[in-house]
Amino acid sequence: MEMDVKLDTEGDIFNHRLKELSEEERNRLEAQNTRIIPEAKAAKLEKEAKRHWDIFYKRNETKFFRDRHWTTREFQELINFDPDQEIVFLELGCGVGNMIYPLLEEGFANFRFFACDFSPRAVEFVKSNKLYDESRIKAFCADLTTNDLFNNISKNSVDLCSLIFVLSAIHPNCWAHVARLAYEALKPGGVLLFRDYGRYDMAQLRFKPGHKIADNFYMRQDGTRSYYFSEEELATLFTTAGFEILTNTYVQRRTVNFKEGIDVPRIFVQGKYQKPSMESNPD
Repeated sequence: MEMDVKLDTEGDIFNHRLKELSEEERNRLEAQNTRIIPEAKAAKLEKEAKRHWDIFYKRNETKFFRDRHWTTREFQELINFDPDQEIVFLELGCGVGNMIYPLLEEGFANFRFFACDFSPRAVEFVKSNKLYDESRIKAFCADLTTNDLFNNISKNSVDLCSLIFVLSAIHPNCWAHVARLAYEALKPGGVLLFRDYGRYDMAQLRFKPGHKIADNFYMRQDGTRSYYFSEEELATLFTTAGFEILTNTYVQRRTVNFKEGIDVPRIFVQGKYQKPSMESNPD
């Protein structure tokens, strides 16, 4: 899930280079290794992941995350359709609807939305939104580390699906399952849209000792977790699941608030991954 302060932002800058760390930043990362979370506590965090996210939404309701009005700019696949063609869109890890509701406000009359989340409380917030319309949206609970997604949606039925600031909150041992789940949900030729935290993002560098679970994987104060990806990891993950890579890169962004004198660099990873057409993938 995206953990980002509510500040004004400038445009994104794309490149394929891993950030070069300063000596101070290298020292910060090294200090994190002085106190690693014990295996027993890490296992408990995994077992209680749903509870921690439910508590997060109980505390923050719909006020924490900004609506994602940038998605149509970054993912042209959302708008490059015949307006008379019905498009099935699946959001994997929908939170409180910060992606689907901006799309609804922009029109997208030909879209049929499916939205799922790990947290029952988050799903209830989606359903309580004034724009929720059961003729156009179906929101439901699903654990992406299992196959219960397919209790609510058929395999090979989705034109577009998204994983936006979701995979980082899931244990690395489960990523292959999540990637394959997205693959199986998509129609041949369908596209997965992805954005998440990039390696050496500001949020990774500011963790103190006692929060690191494993390499590039951390626990936040509230018990939720976050991983920081390299583009190479994602390329391997999604090609192994069967996808073809359309784009796969780092995104650099500055989060700024001139009034408060804040100017913070951010690093994300962004990709578009396509399920092969029926002709090249007859199975």
